[in-house]
Amino acid sequence: MAGNSFGQNFRITTFGESHGTAIGVIIDGCPSNLNIDLDFIQAELDKRKPGQSKITTQRKESDTVQILSGVFEGKTTGTPIAMIIPNEDQRSKDYAHIKDAYRPSHADYTYDAKYGHRDHRGGGRSSARETAARVAAGAIAKLLLAHHGIEIFGHVSAVGTINAPQLAQISISELLAIRERNIVRCADPATANQMIALIDSIRLEGDTIGGKISCIVKNCPVGLGEPVFDKLHAELGKAMLSINAVHGFDYGSGFDGSEMRGSEHNDLFIPPAEGEQAQNFKTVTNFSGGIQGGISNGMDITFRVAFKPVATIMQSQQSLDSAGNSSNVQGKGRHDPCVVPRAVAIVEAMAALVLADHLLRDKVIKL
Repeated sequence: MAGNSFGQNFRITTFGESHGTAIGVIIDGCPSNLNIDLDFIQAELDKRKPGQSKITTQRKESDTVQILSGVFEGKTTGTPIAMIIPNEDQRSKDYAHIKDAYRPSHADYTYDAKYGHRDHRGGGRSSARETAARVAAGAIAKLLLAHHGIEIFGHVSAVGTINAPQLAQISISELLAIRERNIVRCADPATANQMIALIDSIRLEGDTIGGKISCIVKNCPVGLGEPVFDKLHAELGKAMLSINAVHGFDYGSGFDGSEMRGSEHNDLFIPPAEGEQAQNFKTVTNFSGGIQGGISNGMDITFRVAFKPVATIMQSQQSLDSAGNSSNVQGKGRHDPCVVPRAVAIVEAMAALVLADHLLRDKVIKL
């Protein structure tokens, strides 16, 4: 199925189910001679794995990645890279009660209607567990981008109605250090404490809460993105909206830009400094979010991703079974009260996959 693959020149195909033997990914198109840091790949997966804290699902998975092909003596060979992540802590019995019932706002009904058959154990293929394979692939994309000096940073900028202030103008490495010092992965410590308290209170009520992740890409070269349908912001939007529970994407000024005048919103150019390359123009503001005409302009790429509340709640809800009979369902087992702390790694991975793909595509368009 084409729906399991993403990208053109740097292309991934993921496979596996939440309660199957393993999940995995095949990367095709990664250039040869890229140094592969397995510790870095594992560290990226560790940011997404379950069981990290009291505000995440308590499913215990080490998410230990195994590289099966495409890497020799620490470098990519140019052939397909295959990676698998074994499933270790499935509790399929936790889902026996929904074998014939449809959970509200889940993919249970739509999968059953589309395919005439579904794996009810943890949601099967529709489970967010699939995103671990994306994070593994995204880690390799990050290594490729780092080779070109491109950096990506995401953090939890909102939980419910609690919003973090604008990011401090400091280095990505400093922002990473701040983010990783709290379990909600917010780069503002004071806001992080409020977010953690809210998520924990929601968890104790057997409920869930949504949130937002803000992301910034630094040092992206000018010229990435394709007209007309593969505009860079469109590709980023598709990538983000493919993530489980994502209900919104905006970039630059986003929806706020619709309330502004052109005289306010236009990003005015700054004359290049003496000795600076003339083609590397900068702008006073960055309402465009680093993308104009669907093509990167060299400014920071900025975007936000909105996540709905996790659909599985520990409260009884009215529903229907596959025969159309009334049914009550209640979540059992281990689930996230708020998905955004673990989703930061997924957002960064999907951004890296888009940029890696367009970086390679850009190399073949002109002499």
